[in-house]
Amino acid sequence: MTASRKAAAPPETAKTAGPGRPKDLSKRAAILEAASKMFTQSGFDGTSMDQIAAEAGVSKLTVYSHFGDKEALFAEAIKTYCERHLPPMLFEPSPATPLRERLMTIAQAFWTMISAAEAVQGHRILCSPQLSNTPLPRMFWEAGPQRVHDEFAALLRRRIGAGELEIADIERAAGQFFALLKGEPHAQIVFGYDDPEPALVDAHLQASVDLFLRAYARSPSHR
Repeated sequence: MTASRKAAAPPETAKTAGPGRPKDLSKRAAILEAASKMFTQSGFDGTSMDQIAAEAGVSKLTVYSHFGDKEALFAEAIKTYCERHLPPMLFEPSPATPLRERLMTIAQAFWTMISAAEAVQGHRILCSPQLSNTPLPRMFWEAGPQRVHDEFAALLRRRIGAGELEIADIERAAGQFFALLKGEPHAQIVFGYDDPEPALVDAHLQASVDLFLRAYARSPSHR
């Protein structure tokens, strides 16, 4: 009896599933990286799940088991890209951080994200006539820009509560902030101009943040 119990199913075998979890996470990351690369290079329609699987070094079944379909994978790739450049921690409450400093940190991270070659190419693809009547632009917006917008709006609400800002329409103000940051320099990059010099980018971001604060910051006498 004792011997048969030991031979049947030792407790250790139940733990062997543990090491598989990090392996699955690494596969997921590889799939997302491959998808981002392939979507950028070939567009949504020009990229197949077979190609993504081959690029990631996994089976097509593994890709489907993680993401379900190509549309879900596309949305998750966008979400992951945005979270990598603008992690949620940038929007967390940080009363000790001066408001302008926090806005500049977000501005710099946002610019780095939108001016990267893969982001510019993705922007061009999404604006192409082939995708204008498809659900992909909306999927992109909801997976990436909308999340950033919502988290920034939440940050504005907290700073309003702290008496640092006075904003009647928070949603509009959040959209204005990111529109200011894009400005003419981002439009030029999309149209194929050379990347602006770092000093010019910094001046543009500084001026955009200052303009936003001139519109919405409460004067110290009103706090």
